[in-house]
This record gives sequence, structure tokens and C-alpha cells, in this order.
Amino acid sequence: MNTDRLPGDPADVADAGVTEPGSLSGDERTAHAPTTPPADENTASGKPEPTTPPRGNAEHTEAPQAAQHAPANAGHQGADPAPEDAPRTNTHGTSPEAEPATPPRGGAEHTDAPQAAQHAPGSVGRPGPAGDGKSAVAEALAAAVRAVESGERSAASFFTEAPRPAPARKAAPARPPRQAATAPAPAPAAAPRIDAEGLAGIRQVLAAGGAPEQLAGPVAEALGEQAAEALREDPWQLLAVPGVRPEQADGFARALLGPEAGPGDERRAQALTGWLLERAALEGHTVLEAPALTAALARHSVPDPDGALQSAIAEGTVLVFQEAVEPAPGSAAPQGEDEEVPVRLLLGLDRYAMAEESLADGLARLISTFPAEPGEWEEAATAAPTPSAAELIRAAAAAGLVTHSGGEAARAEPAALVAAARALGLRACAAAHTEDGRRRLAASGDPEAVTVAGLLSGAEGPGRDEDGALALDLLAVLDAPQLDVETAAVLVESLADGTRLVLSGDPAVLWSAGPGRVFADVVAARACPAVVSRTPDEGPVGELVSGIGVGELTQPAAPGKEVVIVPVRDPGEAVHRTVQLVADSIPRAIGIPAADTQVITPGHGGPAGTRALNAALKERLNPGPGRFGGFDPGDRVAYVPAPGRMIPGTVTAAEPEGLRLDCGGSSVLVPRERVAEAVRHGWAVTAHQAAGTRWPAAVVVLPGDAARTLTRSWIYTAFGRAERHLSVVHGVDQALPRAVAEVPAKERTTRLRALLRAQERPAG
Repeated sequence: MNTDRLPGDPADVADAGVTEPGSLSGDERTAHAPTTPPADENTASGKPEPTTPPRGNAEHTEAPQAAQHAPANAGHQGADPAPEDAPRTNTHGTSPEAEPATPPRGGAEHTDAPQAAQHAPGSVGRPGPAGDGKSAVAEALAAAVRAVESGERSAASFFTEAPRPAPARKAAPARPPRQAATAPAPAPAAAPRIDAEGLAGIRQVLAAGGAPEQLAGPVAEALGEQAAEALREDPWQLLAVPGVRPEQADGFARALLGPEAGPGDERRAQALTGWLLERAALEGHTVLEAPALTAALARHSVPDPDGALQSAIAEGTVLVFQEAVEPAPGSAAPQGEDEEVPVRLLLGLDRYAMAEESLADGLARLISTFPAEPGEWEEAATAAPTPSAAELIRAAAAAGLVTHSGGEAARAEPAALVAAARALGLRACAAAHTEDGRRRLAASGDPEAVTVAGLLSGAEGPGRDEDGALALDLLAVLDAPQLDVETAAVLVESLADGTRLVLSGDPAVLWSAGPGRVFADVVAARACPAVVSRTPDEGPVGELVSGIGVGELTQPAAPGKEVVIVPVRDPGEAVHRTVQLVADSIPRAIGIPAADTQVITPGHGGPAGTRALNAALKERLNPGPGRFGGFDPGDRVAYVPAPGRMIPGTVTAAEPEGLRLDCGGSSVLVPRERVAEAVRHGWAVTAHQAAGTRWPAAVVVLPGDAARTLTRSWIYTAFGRAERHLSVVHGVDQALPRAVAEVPAKERTTRLRALLRAQERPAG
């Protein structure tokens, strides 16, 4: 690997006396780790749509459990107080299309009887409507939790009910013509309409509590028409507003209630419970274990966290689940009815519970309704371009659900599958996570490829049939690790019975920006055939990234300076060298212009985060006064039309109605009122924003303050964004090889794997 300066690198860097290591490990250099806290990868995208609740982000750079976050650590990486591009509650990834507004359909039904707590593994007793029914169910749920925790009941007794069969769906009609009429895009959820008098009432309550009146709009959106009355009765409901933290809600409550607003107030505990679970969703969790949630409540000064949690369960603020604990590797599973089954209690919000259950039921439906017809496919498999493509074709011929794992080169295999299906007269489609992913699919031989968001909205693809299902017989979803549980639930529910679904992706990349780990859970559940590609990624960058994926930091030969290491001593030097690389060195030495080079860094804040890098890069590449909301024509931007969706673009003009962008050749007008929350400078982005997109050149910035935040999946994702050239601005010394070898992806607590395994259990 080449660690020298690129031809054309300014001489002042050499004069600075930087010692350049001979490897990525940095073992020939004394570390100069700065003390500045690292930036937060958890703010990986722009602000959410005002009417959209906050959604999760994978790979937060703090503790594994979101519930463990203290509310007021302003200097900490996870408490970046005012990102330019995102509220603290939003941390989303990348995609080029608007997020579909269709909610998950087909969620599991739940009994309202008092026995609701005694469901099969992964099932839930759901509170019913307000009144006696809700109270009875809530009491049963609370009693179930107490019974397990106190030892009064065997955990095995909660697993006696037969699993629910997958819900039947109306049989798919005879195959419609390929040019089926396209259904209109799902309409976004309407924001609550609050009249001027209602807003005035909200402002009055906010003023009485010492809160800024600018919160009136978000409060109305979060709490609805009766927001003013709700806040007067329960000031801690202010925590439902994105960006509000517990200490702010506490101050608001004290101003309204006086001494009555104590830390043990039941209303405070319930609001904190919901807030902690929403924070957990930002970490990617769909549920939390009960001990983690009670510990988090204790850290927020709730005097009786166990009692508070029981109250939250009784009131329906959270749902409780019982899930069997899988035996440790090498240990024997419980034998016989009398042997107790270890169980863990999980707590979550209805939104994510419905999504996971709908997704599990939908996948089971596709598996159970699939009519196998492998004989028609053998000729196509024989003619496949690679052995792995042939294996994938044969697997899809015989199963309704298939997973396919592989790197960048393996993307050609789902493309070959879709082409084979079309040759057999089937309606087949491949969908990628981003517009760039769709472009790469087209380069692999599928010019009809779409994006997932475009497919669901109806803007791309075949449209829907008369039953509302996508007019498809086979769907291959690439970049499947980027699917969050809610999007996946909508997608699966949109498929008719008997449709083939192939989930394809690179298992080593960062998981979805939203909650869940859909692809990993489906693979781990072993509910369907799994094809692992044997097609390697070529070139020095491909060799380096492949090694990282298995925990090895290799030294690939790079005769054409495909991989260059640039050592730095502090974040200031990291910013300086990054600007030199983008503006001078890479264009001169490699021939890749600055417009085709993407900078990737661990987070937005800090002296070498996206904000600092974007400011320095704008000053060098497109200086200007920022006449329109901080932007000038020619600025590179990251446009976030909806949570979890980022589109790279360039500012072309400022118009009276808003900011005009060129996004991959498409003209986009961002309304004036949306610019501040939906557009940010985009010369530098985070790895989550970059996931699903590749550039001819990438500069990955690893300042010393990012050392403790690095994981193997983050490094794999960031390094893998480069197609031809990768520069690593290396200031983390031994933290880089250590992260590659020892720090895998951060765990997420989810239920999908258990739900899928429960679907397979025989009734009886």
C-alpha cells in the first residue's frame, strides 16, 4: 500500500515533519490523540419531516443501549446540541426517494382477554380500547411481568400456546398484463390542522412554562388539537416533541406545577419511559430488555423505576413481550415439559411491535403460499454467468423467500436472476436502496431497476394490481441491510401470495438507519434458503474492504495509488489535509475531479466532523456569502426529503419559492420553509448517509477523537464507498486495526428472529 504523498500534494505538508506509517495500523508513529470528544454518527441525516415521528439510526457512537444516555451531556458525542442538519432525535441514513407514507398492514391480532400475557414466544398482550377492557388487559400484563420476575410462575408456562399461523391473504388473481395500471402514490399522513386560536393557546402554555413559542408548531404536530390542555394536565408530554430532552421537560413542568412536579411523579415516569424507547429506536432497537429500561429510569432519578415500569405497562404506554432465551453455544436445550425455559422480558412501543409482527407474518405468508416450479428454471441456471448466479437462480426457483449475501461484484447475480425470470415470462423487478444503487444495477445489466422508495410510492416500477399488491411475480431487493423494519413491513405486505422475494445485500455494512436489523434477523432465523456469493470484489480497494469484512486489515498492493494513507496528528491537520486531497492531490495524481470525490467522517460535530469539513471545503471549492439560507449556486448538498433518505445534489439557483437543486440530473425545488431542515452542505457526509452509494474517489477522515467510536462495520462501509481510489486521513493510531479485529457491529435488540422461528413451530 502506498503511504507517500500523492503527486501534486502541496510541499508544506512535507515540511510539517509528519511521519508517515508503513501501514494502516499506525504502529510506527506516536499517537497524538486529542481530547476533543468525537462527533456523533447518530446524527447521520437531515431533520425529519415535521409530521413524521423520529426514527432510528444504527451504530450510535455511545453505549449499546440507547436507554443508557444521560439527558444532559452536552459535550458528549451523542449530545450534539444543535446540528445544522438534524434535530437530536433524528439520525437517518441514505436513499434518493421520499419515504413511503403507507403504514404497515396486516399486523398480528391480539386478544383482549385477561390471558393475553400468555402468548407464544414473541407474542404480545396488547391493551384494548379505553375502559374496562384496557384495564383488565393491562393488569394481566403487569401481573405476568411480576409473576416471572418473582418466580411465582415458571417461564415455560408462557410458551404453551401454539404459534399463530401466517394470516391468509386473498389468493392472487390470474397474472395481469405486464403494463398493469400504476396505482397512485400513497398520500402522506396529514398534519393536524390547528387554527390560530389553538396555536395561541399552545403558545400561552409554553410561555407559562418558560418554553420558547417556536415550539408551538411541533407541539401541535406531536399532541394534536388538544395540545394546550394536554400540556396543562401533563407537562412532561413535552417530551413527545422531537429534540426536547428530559431536563427541559422537567423545568417546564416545575414552572407549571410548582413543588408538585417531583421526580417521582407518575406522569414523568411514563413520559420518560416512552422517550427512552424512542431513543432506543434511534439506536436501532425495536425493544429493550426490562432491566435496561429500569436502569435507565433510575439514572433519570425516578425513585421507584420498577413501579414506574409496571405503571407504564398498566397504562398501555409500553407493551410487554416474553421471549425464550436461546441456549448458549455448546449448552443443552431444555428437555421435557417440567424443565424451565429461560425467558427474557422485552418492552417496546406499539409502532415497532406492529411492524415486526406484520413483517414476520408477511414473510411466513410468502413462504407458505409459494408454488415451487424449479423445472422451468434449470435452463436459466445452466446459462447463468457465474456459479453463484446459478445457485441463486435455483434457490429462487424452489422457494418463496431467499437471502443472498455478497459484496459489490455480487450485485450482478440478482440482476441475472431478474433477467432469467423475465425470460420465463414473469413480472420481475430489482430494487436498490439509493438512486446510485439503481444506477449500478443498470450497469450490471438491469436498465429497469428501481429504488425501494420509488417502487412503494408508485413513482417507479410496475405499479399495483386491482388488489393493491405490486404487480410482480419476483422482487429482488438489493442493499437489504438498509431496510428498516417499518419499510420492510410495508414492502412485504405489498406483495401478493406466491410472489418470490429475494433479499440481497452485504452483511458487513452498517445496518439500517431506522430501527431493526431485518436482513440479519432473516438470515439468523434460517427460515429460508441462504445463498452466499463466491464472487470476490476486485482491485486494491476491493481486497482491502474484503479483508476488513472478516476482521483483517490487509496491505493490498496499490501500484496506481488506489489506496493512500495520509497520517495526521490532530483534527486541525486532518481538515487541512482533507481539503488538499479533494482540491489538489486526487485531481492531479488520480485524475478524479473534486466533484467526484466524497469525504466521509464519523459524525457531524467536533473539529473534524461534517460541519467543520464542509465549511473548509466550501471556502476552498465554492466560496460565497451563503445568500440563501447559507447556500450559494454550485454548493454540494445532502438533501433529505424524508427521514432516512439522503440525496446528493448541487445548488443551481435560489428562487422566490425555494432552493433549486440538481440531484443526479433531476431538478428539485426545496420549498423555502423546508431548506433549513432538509438541506445541508454535502462535500462531507457520515458513513450512514453514504451507505448504498459509491463515488469514484472517497476520502475517509479518521481524526484521533473518533478512535473509540470506530467499529468494523463502520470502517467497512466507509472504505467501501470508493470505486477507484481511497485516501485514509489516519489519526487514530492502533484504534483502526483494533476496531477491525475486535469491534463488530453494535448489537440491536429486536424480535424478528424469534417471531420467524415461532412461525415454524408445529401447532399442538
